[in-house]
Amino acid sequence: MTRATTSAPNQRMLRIAEQVRAAITQVLQRGEVRDPVIEKTLIAISEVRMSPDLKIATAFVTPLGVADHSQVIEALNKHAKYIRGRLGPQLRQLKYMPEVRFRDDTSFDNYKKIDALLRSPEVSRDLDPNTDDEE
Repeated sequence: MTRATTSAPNQRMLRIAEQVRAAITQVLQRGEVRDPVIEKTLIAISEVRMSPDLKIATAFVTPLGVADHSQVIEALNKHAKYIRGRLGPQLRQLKYMPEVRFRDDTSFDNYKKIDALLRSPEVSRDLDPNTDDEE
């Protein structure tokens, strides 16, 4: 039997990733991580991606209301082992507790760029139905 060579996540990876995202969110909401940078920042976890062997969870986070995301990402990665330990009760069905890595989520910046492009005068001129192409 041959295995598929696609890098797309399977259903189990997606389900576990969502469970990890919810568990990390609960740990952060309860204020279990004692770090001044993390405590004073509202953190949104937009996505978690699991490795194929489910041993590494990469969490994409967006610190809201903070201009410099690097400090928050650094603080989260510093406390990653503690956060991993706090995930245990919520993820006890897993054989291995995944190692958690935090990365800055840049998708919102990409969305803003696309939105700005779509609102630009050049694009809106092309999309205007009242212009005549016969001129």
